[in-house]
Amino acid sequence: MLRFLTRTHRAGRFGWPDALTYVFLIVGTFIMFGPVLWLVMSSFKDRAELVRFPPRFLPYSQESAVVPGYDDPLPLFNVTGEDGVTRQLAQVRRVGLEGQMVDPANPEEIVRVNINQRTPVEGVRFSLDNYVRGVESFPFWTYLRNSLVVTIAATVLTLFINSMAAFALSKYEFRGRNAIFLITIGTLMIPLSVVLVPVFLVITEVGWNNNLLGVIVPGAATPTGVFLLRQYMLTIPDELIDSARIDGASEWRIYLQVILPLSKPALAVLAIFSIMWRWNDFLWPLIVLSRNELFTLQVGLNSFQGELQVQWDLILAMTVLTLLPITLVFGFLQRYITTGIATTGMK
Repeated sequence: MLRFLTRTHRAGRFGWPDALTYVFLIVGTFIMFGPVLWLVMSSFKDRAELVRFPPRFLPYSQESAVVPGYDDPLPLFNVTGEDGVTRQLAQVRRVGLEGQMVDPANPEEIVRVNINQRTPVEGVRFSLDNYVRGVESFPFWTYLRNSLVVTIAATVLTLFINSMAAFALSKYEFRGRNAIFLITIGTLMIPLSVVLVPVFLVITEVGWNNNLLGVIVPGAATPTGVFLLRQYMLTIPDELIDSARIDGASEWRIYLQVILPLSKPALAVLAIFSIMWRWNDFLWPLIVLSRNELFTLQVGLNSFQGELQVQWDLILAMTVLTLLPITLVFGFLQRYITTGIATTGMK
């Protein structure tokens, strides 16, 4: 691993091309993963720490101590006296600009301190309070189940429909094949906002409004998926299909036992894209679904945002949870990405 990371343009010599390469890779890595790391760290912060300026990367929280005679732990502060000596005191209460504090070792004596003379005792603390409160504050498991159903069903349907269309457009010779392919690709230029109302009217007409089918079915056929799979299937030799037909295989058997197994890398890439699209989709489920028990996670997270207050601590924690399934899927299928994309379009 170390040998791979320390490779240079010329063996044994480190020149300016190597320096530029490492700078480019380091800056690119920071730009890509910096916001994600900041999101994860912020999910452990409380509300006061989130609005603190200047912001801090690590999740700091104020230390507390259990003081005899008090039911709840008291926050700790470093207090600098008039003699310049700094002591660590626990605050009992605050009255205006005055803090009433006690020494944890001698809690009988109340010390009155100006709030400007104290600084909180802080430490890095990775607390799961935001995650626990976030899961308990809304029907997380119901929304998670709905998201899993929509994502899995839509992905399977997308792979099935797009692979059949790609098979026909790549291995069948018929009149107007290229025109159909160009029209399919041309739909990429149509903005989503243009088709929202017509698609919603169709969904309402067939009775799929407030139904998970209304979220799953409309986006099953995607021009991106058809293009990706068609370009990959063009690399499959036609002789394999001709041999299967000579052996008496039906077109469905050729599709299921010849084309799909050979297209696994491209199918894996499309599966990753489809899972990301369906899992992160917010606008279309928000339009189709109005019953709370049918909400997906992305729509459910909108409940933390009110007219007067936004619960950023809970939103950040739940956002991290919604990222975990995508991360696991990407880690499981990432070995197919390079193969699938690199070979797409080659013939």
